[in-house]
Amino acid sequence: MVDIKFTIPLKPITKKNHMQFGRNKYTGKTFVKQSPAYEQYEKDFMIVCPNIDTIDFPVNVQAIYYMPTKQRVDLINLHAALHDCLVKKGVLLDDNCNIIISTDGSRVSYDKENPRTEVTISY
Repeated sequence: MVDIKFTIPLKPITKKNHMQFGRNKYTGKTFVKQSPAYEQYEKDFMIVCPNIDTIDFPVNVQAIYYMPTKQRVDLINLHAALHDCLVKKGVLLDDNCNIIISTDGSRVSYDKENPRTEVTISY
């Protein structure tokens, strides 16, 4: 079994809890967009995430999220943000169930001084 391990030294952020509504000034239609906080997280992620050859085969993505507070957080929303960033960076070809077959070993922990995400991709 091969493990690829790296740390994302950013405060973990959820994707779905940071959405905002906007209004198209031409059509007047309302749309949903990501918050500036998530957009900044995504930009910073692209800088600190290592360059890894694109993975296009089944893997386990284990993530240990060290949060700066003990406030409850939804693990699935943390996964959504991480997986989408890994796809955008080109680490994963896609985040569907044929590539990410499990997230075994993932959990949320607390570290006030050093919030981060420790990622292990196993195959």
